Amino acid sequence: MKVLPFKIPKPSNAALLFQVDSGSLYGFLHQHKEVQISLIIKGEGTLLVGDAVHTYRAGDVIIIGGQQPHVFRNTDTSAMMHSVFFSVEAFGDLFLQLDEGKGIGDFYAFAKAGFKTTTTPALNILFQSIASAQGMHKLKHFIDLVAVLQVAKGEHLSQFVQDKMLSEKEGKKMSAIFEYSLENYRRQITLNDVAEVATMTPNAFCKYFKKRTNKTYFRFLMELRVEKSCELLLTSKELPVAVVAEQSGFQTLSHFNRTFKELKGTVPTQFRGQ
Repeated sequence: MKVLPFKIPKPSNAALLFQVDSGSLYGFLHQHKEVQISLIIKGEGTLLVGDAVHTYRAGDVIIIGGQQPHVFRNTDTSAMMHSVFFSVEAFGDLFLQLDEGKGIGDFYAFAKAGFKTTTTPALNILFQSIASAQGMHKLKHFIDLVAVLQVAKGEHLSQFVQDKMLSEKEGKKMSAIFEYSLENYRRQITLNDVAEVATMTPNAFCKYFKKRTNKTYFRFLMELRVEKSCELLLTSKELPVAVVAEQSGFQTLSHFNRTFKELKGTVPTQFRGQ
């Protein structure tokens, strides 16, 4: 699987596109120049964006920066997502310099690394308003949406900011690494294993991955395993924490608890009870 350049089907005379996705979400690693603001209406799954992996569920609002490689992997076929797409170029430099437009330019920069927050009644209304409005009314609701999101509490999605479209060769290599990790995180993965997937020597692979993601591969793998454990903690509440740890690729419960607290700031049992 390679990173697919994805063209958003936006009319040439429109600055915004509102889109509804349902069933199985677009399950291929892809990138587009537009910023994507998505509200998860129902469903849950795994989001891979840039160098990071996150879980998502109904009520999450996810912002993906322009040109950031990403893929949504929902766990069933009943998912639904409402999205707003926009490119900063559509507004023009003159508008972005005005007081009314400056917030859009600031938001574009804010969105580069991605962001995840939880929806509110106000955000739900703004998504619905953008979906139904036309012309200047749609633009007004969009500016209001941007203003609310800029002060929302949440977490950044990635430390890796992709400023250009990946070449086909680069896309294939990174996709193969991520796909292999998603398929095999439950078992032991050695450096030789993943280097072979990338068709590189172990030493060359370490340098390659660190340069492109600003983290080691095994740091990425630990983050993936913790995110997968979060899915199990939230969706399979009857599973003992020790079983969650094992099914997420951790060999010992103590290592799981220690890594989970480092990345999430809390222990698995407290996370499950939130």
